[in-house]
Amino acid sequence: MVDDICAIATPYGMGAISIIRCSGPNAISLVNKIFKGKNLENVASHTINYGYIYYNNEIVDEVLCNVFKAPKSFDGENTVEINCHGGVLVTNTILQILLKIGFRLAMRGEFSQRAFLNNKLDLTQAEAIMDIISSNNLLALKSSTKSLRSSTSNLIYEFRDKLLDLLAKIEVNIDYPEYEDSVDVTHDYLLSIIDDLMNNMQIILKNSSVSTLVIHGIKTAIVGKPNVGKSSLLNMLLDEDKAIVSSIAGTTRDYVEGVLNVGNITLNLVDTAGIHESSDYVEAIGINRSEEAIKKADLILLVLDVSKPLDEIDYRLLELTKTKKRIIVANKNDLKAVNEINDAIYISALNHNGLDELIDAIYKVTNFNEFNLDDGRYLNNSRQVDLMQKAYDSLVSAKNAIENQVDIALIEIDIKECFDNLGRITGQAYSDELITALFSKFCLGK
Repeated sequence: MVDDICAIATPYGMGAISIIRCSGPNAISLVNKIFKGKNLENVASHTINYGYIYYNNEIVDEVLCNVFKAPKSFDGENTVEINCHGGVLVTNTILQILLKIGFRLAMRGEFSQRAFLNNKLDLTQAEAIMDIISSNNLLALKSSTKSLRSSTSNLIYEFRDKLLDLLAKIEVNIDYPEYEDSVDVTHDYLLSIIDDLMNNMQIILKNSSVSTLVIHGIKTAIVGKPNVGKSSLLNMLLDEDKAIVSSIAGTTRDYVEGVLNVGNITLNLVDTAGIHESSDYVEAIGINRSEEAIKKADLILLVLDVSKPLDEIDYRLLELTKTKKRIIVANKNDLKAVNEINDAIYISALNHNGLDELIDAIYKVTNFNEFNLDDGRYLNNSRQVDLMQKAYDSLVSAKNAIENQVDIALIEIDIKECFDNLGRITGQAYSDELITALFSKFCLGK
């Protein structure tokens, strides 16, 4: 039996309005018990109804109740959204009354989970909802909105339809070889279709390496040896004094983090401890964490001091970061430079000079300039990209088998694996554990 659930759907705190969302088979009749106004069970769906929440012969609050009748609601179930005044006390009082009359408190993401289970959303659309809520720049918002409107889903459905048609033809060839009207699925026939699918998947995977950064931000580690101006650079980017700036080497002993929005780029910045040899135990821990941050970062801002000759540690950092996407930041160019650094962006973090050139370099190295939102051939998060990569790898395996003239019945296994992994992206194939884990990341009331 499906429970009737409720939760506060607006941010907790003082405000003009709070919304309490109620959903379930008996949601309308239960709310109607405490609503003084029109009989909510008799009103039309998608209407706003003025009245009062009335409990124990007392008026609790003046409210508007939005009524959505199943199946034409967000989650496909009977839904009432109570718009009450936005005080903490009045909102919690109404919530407690709802719990007393038969509702239970919704779990995180339970409304969206029900929408998925009732075929109102697929997984890519559900994830797009959270991406919209957490968008930090306009491009991320537009990208997430396109996914909510089925842009991502349609890509996957198209691939799966082609694979399903191919699998059906293979099955007919195997089970009914005497059927003359069926397509003869040869190795050449398979190769043509699989090559086409692989080419399209490659485009999606390439675009997704940028789109995921657009939506979730670029993990950006500011690294360098002590006293080269890493913290000054962080403060320049954030336009605030978030990090301690000192001429004393080793001031930063742990992560200092910040989020920066520049145009359509969101940088999740980490100012790390200076990398050098140290006998200080606490400082050594910070240095180890810095090296871990380099491994996890999408982008490295390697800060070098151009007012001093490069030393062994500078060269070590250049070697350590050479396989990563990086920008070499030549700092302190307000002082007399003693060396030239190839392919570096010259700045003075202290005087806030060179910021525009640095931002341009970030756009270039992350391929943001090449990202075309209207193209639509991209995925939105690492879960989707990982499954697309697995689907692609299955086709690589199938192609190798074709080229080696392996029996088509065995090649079918790889094609089915590709089909299933694509289904996991949209939720057409899923496990209960995945659904529980995914929706538990949502906020209450969503």
